[in-house]
Parts: sequence; structure tokens; C-alpha cells
Amino acid sequence: MNLSLSDLVPPLRWTAPGQVEPIASDPRLPEAWWQALPIDRACLILGTSQVAARLADLATACWGHLPLGDILPLVRMTDPAAGLRTPDDKDFARTLFTGVLERLLASETPSESGAGAGERPIIELIDEIFAALDDRQRAIARDRVYAERRATLDELAQRFSVTRERIRQIERDLRDHVQARLATPEAAPLTAHLAWVRGRLGSAVPAEDLAAAAPWHRADLTTLGVPAWRFIRSLLTGHEQVDGWLVAGGADELKEKTRQLFTDGPVKLPEAVTMVAQLGVREDVAEAWLASVPQLRVLEGHVVPWPRSVNEKAEAVLAVAEAPLSPEEIQSRIGEDYSLVGIRNQLTADDRFLRVDRNRYGLTRWGGEEYIGIREMIVREIERAGGEASVNSVVANLTARYEVSESSVRAYAGGPGFERTQRGWIRVAAPEQAEPYHPRRDVSMTRRSFRSRDGRWWHRVDVNAEHLRGSGSPLPTGFAAHLGMAPGGQLTTSTPSGDVVISWHNQPTMGSIRAVLADYNAGEGDSIFLTVSDGGELLTRFLPQAAPGLPPINMALHLIGYTAPVASEAEALRLIGARIGLPEGASREDVLTRLRDRGDRDILAFLDPEAP
Repeated sequence: MNLSLSDLVPPLRWTAPGQVEPIASDPRLPEAWWQALPIDRACLILGTSQVAARLADLATACWGHLPLGDILPLVRMTDPAAGLRTPDDKDFARTLFTGVLERLLASETPSESGAGAGERPIIELIDEIFAALDDRQRAIARDRVYAERRATLDELAQRFSVTRERIRQIERDLRDHVQARLATPEAAPLTAHLAWVRGRLGSAVPAEDLAAAAPWHRADLTTLGVPAWRFIRSLLTGHEQVDGWLVAGGADELKEKTRQLFTDGPVKLPEAVTMVAQLGVREDVAEAWLASVPQLRVLEGHVVPWPRSVNEKAEAVLAVAEAPLSPEEIQSRIGEDYSLVGIRNQLTADDRFLRVDRNRYGLTRWGGEEYIGIREMIVREIERAGGEASVNSVVANLTARYEVSESSVRAYAGGPGFERTQRGWIRVAAPEQAEPYHPRRDVSMTRRSFRSRDGRWWHRVDVNAEHLRGSGSPLPTGFAAHLGMAPGGQLTTSTPSGDVVISWHNQPTMGSIRAVLADYNAGEGDSIFLTVSDGGELLTRFLPQAAPGLPPINMALHLIGYTAPVASEAEALRLIGARIGLPEGASREDVLTRLRDRGDRDILAFLDPEAP
């Protein structure tokens, strides 16, 4: 018998040798005998009961959580009830294993003809199971039980002019016949082969691996004309085929156990393979299994959690990189259909990420100093210097640490908010000189400005031909003041496509956003909602033109950037009230009055067509 103990006992294939060696080694046997020595030779040297005793010791020490039928799958054939027990009782396990091994070895004794039963090709043993069946039974076996496309009960009933129930009964009798033949001593080589197949498959394997497991698996059975592997597949009880994989037990359960291994973050692939092997997945297919499990991904030699959220994917990418990356690099490594603008917005809004340079982000847990915009960083440098600093030292420090130009730093240092000291250094301007500008209307009373759930105020820009040509466009004073601007000031914001400058001379004006519109493939009639982050990034959200035929209430919601369905007009008014800064519980009249005072006539027209 050319089967080792490892062929019969699948857990031996994925248990570390350091765990097996102290329990299973014996001076009378070669090193790693459980892999190299045929089981009949091992039993001849030690005695069958001693081999079974070593196996019982291993079961108790290493596999106490497994059913006995998973440790030695042949148990399922000889004693299914015992196969459900765990190895709590070592003596019981030893007795059970001894009986199974003795029965296996007995099948190797010569038959009356003088030929060993094990010498016959196994495919002949399988054909013999079906040799005594009549033509109808064979047809049902071929076309339904072992077919790739199973014939229906109705199809077979019509073919043989019997009832569906009669076909069902013949199928049931056929399966009982197969199980009875498998329980005979003559079928021991086949049951041993099944044990070997289970060991080869492990807990999960690509389905095509079964056909390739033995050369004769692809050969057709003479009696049925179907590949032998389909018959073998039918005997692998407890395995299910899901998404091209054969999985022992529940596929969903094994996938969840696999996901749980990586909840703490990235794991290097070699270590991940070892971890998955502890679940019974063969090391040679472990990487493919990991790649098939939803919400996991093999990324740059690591296995990482891969949920649906772009934020969590970006976190995984950074954790693997172990260094800050640009939004463009993060987008490339995610490799899915996420816009660069959306990724940048999420990096800015999520506390898990820290902007460490003009266009680079790391993980907040790494620590480090945040890039907060040139003006704010000049203030930080002045505070570190004790209240005043030379422009040259500020320029040298900032350009050495960040991707900012010397000219930009000098321009900000000479602008509003800073003043020169007697020795020519700079300091933060006195409060009376740096007092913020107070517009006549604040942002909550500013047309087309809306507050999101996170408290940010966004301004809606309705795209026209001038925007698409690259022209600048005015911004309301209330919104510009909300961004911290004042007359005479300038704010340089960053986007993936370059800087956008907002300046305030006669009125606040935003520079060209043509590149931003191109990123969204925006056209006339679409809208862009925009705001500026604390770090000086221009955050944008794209809103395509509303579909024709929307009900008036949905058109009103569309104009504030809300596109989900609502249950009632009352809910819509509550949403609009919150977006324009009204307190919870504001009445319909409060909403209409605020829209009228703000100048949002387009929204008002959908809510109250009679409004003047």
C-alpha cells in the first residue's frame, strides 16, 4: 500500500513539523515517517495499535477541536456517528483508529485468486459497482446523479414512462447501493483513495484540482461514460462547490474565518499563507484562496482587509506602503473606479489620515506634523521661534520640509495677517489689525450655500460655458468670508489638477476650475459643490443635471445636492431647512422665508409656485 499516514490524516499536512515530531517520532522509524513511510510498513514495525496510539496522542494534543472524522476521514465510512465526536477520550480515539487501520490493512491480503485486491485499478472497482445495474438505473446515474447538467425528474419520467416519484425512488436506491458497496472489504482501496483525496484537497481547493488529483480521474467509466472524477466528487460528503472552489463544510464559514485572521491589518503573504494553512487550506493554493475571499486582497506582497469603503481601502494601501503617498498613488494602488477628486476629499475629511505635505497623506497613527497651509505654517514657525522670526529662516524651514516654493512662502509672509518688527523680522499681526471681515450676510444667508451633515458649508456652482472655457467666476461675499477671506486678500487652494486661486479685490473671485470640471466630464447644466478644507484643499462634489420629469419636491432637493428619495414633503422641508442653517423643527413657512431672504428663487419656485 503506497499510502503514508499523512495521506490518510489531512491535519498532518498543515500542522507544523515542530508540533508533530515530539509526539510521533520513534527511534525504530525514519525521520518524518508519517510522510515518507507506507502505512503498512509503519504498522508492521511498530504494530497497528502503536501507530493508532501515536495518532490518538496527536489528535488530543494538536487537533482537539476537530471531529474524529476530520482527523481520519476513513472513520466517516466505518462509523459515521463516532466521526462526529472530538478526541476528548484518548482511549476511545485509539481504539477507533486501531479498528480503522486494521480494516484498511486487511483489504491488502491476497484474494482467493491470489491477486491482492489493492492491485486492481480503482477505476475498475468503480465500474464494478455499476456493472449489475439495468439500463434504466445506469441512465439515471449517467444523466442525473453524475451528470454535469443534471436531467430533471420530469425529463427522466417522460423518457421512461414512469412517475417523477418513481425516478426519485430509483435515484435513492442507487445512492444506497453505492454506499453499501463502499462498506465492503473489496472497496477498501477506493475508500483509502477517498481519504487521500480529502487530504489532498484540504478545506478549500480550486474545483479543477479534483480532476487533476490522479491521472485516471479524467478517464471515463466504462459503465456510465462519465469521467471518474464526477463519481469521486459525489462521495466527498461535506464538500460544497462555490465560485469554482471545493470547500469542506460551509464555504461562508471558512471565508469568515479567513477574514477574521486579518482584522488587525496587513500581514505579509508568507505569514498569511501559514495562517490560512491552520484552517486546512493547502499552502500551494492558499494565495489563490485569499484572493477569492470577499473583503480581502493580496496587495504588494501583503494580505489586507478590503472593505467596500474607499476610506478603508486607502488606509490599507498606506499601511502596506508604510510611508505617505499622494492621492494619485493611492488611486493607482486601489486600482478601482474611484475618482481622484473623491479620494482626495475622503483623505481630507477622515481623521484616520494626516496631510503631511502639499500632496501627500499618511496615517494619523504614525504621528508627525500636519501640513496646514502656508499661512498657518508660517504662524507655527513664528510661535516656535518665540513670537518673531526672520523670513529667511521661515522660508528655509518650510521649503526643506514641504513641497512649497520659496516665492509662495515669501508672498504669504508679506501679506495680510503678518507685520514687520523693528529688526525686519515678521510676527503675527496684532488682533486689531487681523480682525476678521464681517460681511453683511453670513454664509447661512448666502444664496446657493448649503451645510452638509458634517457641518461644512458648500457653495453650488452651476456650470456654464464660461466655466468650461476656463474663465474665472464670482463667489458670494458671505461664502468667501466663511472661508476666512477679507477684501484685499487671496487664498490659494490645491486640487489634483493644480492650484485654484480665490482673490478678493472689488468682489471675491474664483480662478478657473476648468481642470476640475474636466475630471468629472461635466457639461453645461451640471453643478459642482465646493468648499475649502482647513489644509487649503479645494473639495468638490459633482452633481449631474437633474433628469427631466422629476417631481417638484425632488427638483428642490436636487438643487441642495440631495438626490435620495424622500417619504414626504415634510421630510424634504426638514432636509432643506437643515441645509440652509435653520434649527430642527423649523416650519414650512420658516423654510420658505429663509429661501426668499437668501435669494434662492430657483428652489422656492419648486416649493411654492405662487411665491412672488
